[in-house]
Formats: sequence, structure tokens, C-alpha cells
Amino acid sequence: MAAARSALSFARSADENIITIDTDSAPRILFHGEDFLCEDLPVGTRVIYPRKPIAGLPNPRAAIRYALHHPESMEPLHALLEPGMKVTIAVDDISLPLPPMVRPDIRETILDIVLSLLADHGVDDIHIIIATSLHRRMHDFEVRRMVGDKIFDAFWPDRLYNHDACDPEQLVQIGKTAHNEVVETNRRALESDLVIYVNINLVPMDGGHKSVGVGLCGYESLKAHHTPKTIVECDSYMDPKRSALHRSVDRIGRVCEQHMKVFHIETVLNSRMFSGPLDFLMKNEDEFTEADTLKFQAIKWTLKRTPRALRREVFMRTPSPYELIAVHAGKAEEVHEKILAKSYEQYSIPVEGQADILITGIPYISPYNVNSKALNPLLVQVMALGYFFHMYRNKPLLKKGGVLICTHPCHDAFDPVHHPSYIEFFNRLLPETRDAYTLEKKYQDEFAYNPTYIEMYRRGNAYHGAHPFYMWYWGQAGREHCSDVIVVGSENRTVPDLLGWKRADTLAEAIAMGRARMGRSAQITMLHHPPILICDMK
Repeated sequence: MAAARSALSFARSADENIITIDTDSAPRILFHGEDFLCEDLPVGTRVIYPRKPIAGLPNPRAAIRYALHHPESMEPLHALLEPGMKVTIAVDDISLPLPPMVRPDIRETILDIVLSLLADHGVDDIHIIIATSLHRRMHDFEVRRMVGDKIFDAFWPDRLYNHDACDPEQLVQIGKTAHNEVVETNRRALESDLVIYVNINLVPMDGGHKSVGVGLCGYESLKAHHTPKTIVECDSYMDPKRSALHRSVDRIGRVCEQHMKVFHIETVLNSRMFSGPLDFLMKNEDEFTEADTLKFQAIKWTLKRTPRALRREVFMRTPSPYELIAVHAGKAEEVHEKILAKSYEQYSIPVEGQADILITGIPYISPYNVNSKALNPLLVQVMALGYFFHMYRNKPLLKKGGVLICTHPCHDAFDPVHHPSYIEFFNRLLPETRDAYTLEKKYQDEFAYNPTYIEMYRRGNAYHGAHPFYMWYWGQAGREHCSDVIVVGSENRTVPDLLGWKRADTLAEAIAMGRARMGRSAQITMLHHPPILICDMK
């Protein structure tokens, strides 16, 4: 490691999470869909690694009980309960954590404690709603895994079910914000004496007023802030105070809480994404033992000879040993402030100096393809330009006009059960225009009110018809910021062409293309994730 911290290092390179490549440094591992690339990087390349996982709380159940009995700016949960009252518990859906965590899921643990408390106080009119918003309905096997066998068997499907954002009987418009944003929410939650929201914060954009204001809303409410204009006005999704999206969500959430009593339970998980055969991914390559190197080579050899569908299954079926590192309960804003502080403690890396060229691998999973057959092209796009581009605070890691290089095979593959509207969006609309503002104005409502897509969302397990538009908008700030996006290892030209990206066969070729635009002395930075990291830019 001492050799890596050469005179080429940027400020703060003494931080163990930032190294500068020299000739003695080991190749770096990049996710490449359901595979890995192991690449040499040019001398002077800065590599930013995630922090090591914060140790989990020694007794999670005790920590949860303490939070319920010592909430922020509210009475303890037990003091809010009366026999015969109507209670609705809302829980985050399968879009996080990523990958799914080992059992018991933290939501099961919280639900078990909360339901016991409700029973002790004579509360038996209880519904558990999965706050899917416009995400797909969770399959029954996914719900069982999330909440546990005991709760599933007792509540599914009459009192444990997915939120339906297209059911006119289930949605109620309760007003508008001062900015004329429509506020609609779930009828059962609105008519309850108490709403308890069980949340997981995987990244700082989760939680707070977003839980109820987005998780239990419908299309007319969501379209107030899921727009290209709002996305471009977000100075990182990971910094809610500088995000136009979060300002809109906060306004909507405050209106919701004028009509509902909401007791928020928010959690932070650490970054322990990988263990067992994949535990080497938690390390800096310079720290690999001989066993780590052999393990990586064996996995590479195996993946090369394994059909793509089976490779996906192997990755998807490997749960993450996440641990609870914080839990707080009570009023939304007071709780979320404490949760954000812990989240930044886990993820934030102080970084000085923007990059001319930014390199990132794109893994096999996103919040929107859990248990799907593919990370389809729109989701590859949202991972690159929506999420990884936005992993910063204060200012982007990549300079304005810089080049983003990502690695992914860019399969032209979609899951027709989960993503039917994506197929039409990609093959019909993108050949006509990539302009997000035109797509929003001309086509979004057509897809949103398409009766076939509505039926597939309500009765099947499809994402809402408008969802691919939101995925395209999610990358708008990145598209406007980058001069080029270059994808390494694409297996076809169709996907990069439709996304407006360039392609390269190797990382060395992509770097040469980036230098041709940014100059031979261009500063190159690699984001070494997952696990997650957020750059605190100075």
C-alpha cells in the first residue's frame, strides 16, 4: 500500500479509502454485469474504495425496542395504542436492500416486535401494506421471505398486501401543496388511527417524508416531482437538502401528516454486502491474500463457463449479511436527521479534486430488477447516469463535460413479466427521440393510462406503465453533465446506439477515447463499488 500512495496522490490520499495507482499496484476488479473484469489502470489513476462496514449493533431487537420506547418528538409507541383502534403498518418493498439480506430481514424483526406490542394493547384491526408506489407488486414468495413465515401465514393476502397506485377505490386525494403538487395517498392508511412506517435506509435518498409521500401515493402525485426538470435541479439525490426531488417530497409528506398520525421507524444497515465466496469484493485488491486471489480466479473461471441465466441465479440467490447499525423512531424529520447522520458515517469518503474521466463497473442488480431475468438497457442506464453519477455531495465527482466510462455487456434483454412497458419504450420511443422533455410531454400519459399496462401492474407483477420514463429521467442530470458515456464490453451496438453512448471493446480503448476528448493529462478516477460509497467533494 505504501507504494500506491506515491507523489501522484491527491490530497487526502493518506486515507485508506483512496489510493493512486503506480506501476507496482495490482489490477482492479470491476463488475461487468454477471461477471467481473480485472483491469490494469494507468499510472496516476485515483481509486476510491468504500469504507469498511461499521460494526452492527450487538442486540438489534433491544435497539428496536429502545427506539419504540424513546422516540423523537412523539410519545412512545405503546402510549399511542388503545384497544379497538385501526392501525396500518406500511413497509418498504423489495427494491432494497441490494442484494436482499440474509433472513431474518430487518423488516421481519421490526414487524414481529411491533405486532406483539399491538397485541398486548388490544389492537387487532391491523393491515400491513407494502409501499410499492409505482413499483411492481411483490410475488408471494418474496413477501414471505421479507416478513417471515409466521407473519405471512397470519396476514397474507387479506391483511398483508401490495399498495395499488391504480385503484380508484384505494386512493384518496387529500389536497395540494403550496406549489400545486397533488397529494394523494392510500385510503386505508388515511382512515387509520395510526400509521406505522417501517423503513430501510440503504442510501441517504431513502426514508423521511419519501416513505409515506411516495410509497403510498398514485401516479398523479408522483408525476409532480418525477420529471426531467426536477431531476436536473437535484444537486445529487444523496444530499436531500440540495435536492429538488426531496424538497417536493417533503412538501407532499407534510400534507400527508396533516391528515394522518404517522410513527416512523427508520433503520440504517451497514455496507456488509458480500460474504462467503464473494467476500473478496469487500477488500482492496492490494490486500488480497493468496486465498482471495485463488477464489477470484476460480469464480471467474466458473462464470465464464456458466450460462448467463444461471450466473444471474447464482448472484441473486446469494444474500447479503447486512447488519443493523442504527434505528430511530418518531416524527419523520427528527428521525430522518439522525438516520442521515449515521448513513453518511458509513458511506462518505472525503475527496478533493474532480475527475476528467470517471470509471465504474455496473453490477447485475438494481433496485428495479430484483428476481428479474435481466438488468435491461434502461436499468443499465439508470445505474450509470442515475445512481453512480450521483454518488456525491457538494459537487459532482466528474467535471462538467467529463467522460463517464462504465463496464457492462448491455444485453438487449427484458423481463416481459416485470418490465413490459420498458420494451415498448426502448424499441419504439428511443429510436424516435432521447429528449426526456419531449418524451414526458408527448408519451408519458399515454403509457401511464394504457389499460393493458394498468392491468399488468394491478393483476400481475409489472412495473407501472410510466416507470420506464422515470428511469430515463433519472439519468437526465448525468446526460446533461457528461460529454461522452463509453461502455466497455457491450455485446452489441444496438443498445449503446439507442442510449446515445459510445462503445469500446476494452477498458484501455475506452480510456484512450476519453483522453482524446479530455487531453493526455486527464485525471482518471475509478469508483470501486459496490459496496456503496458517497464522495464528499471538497
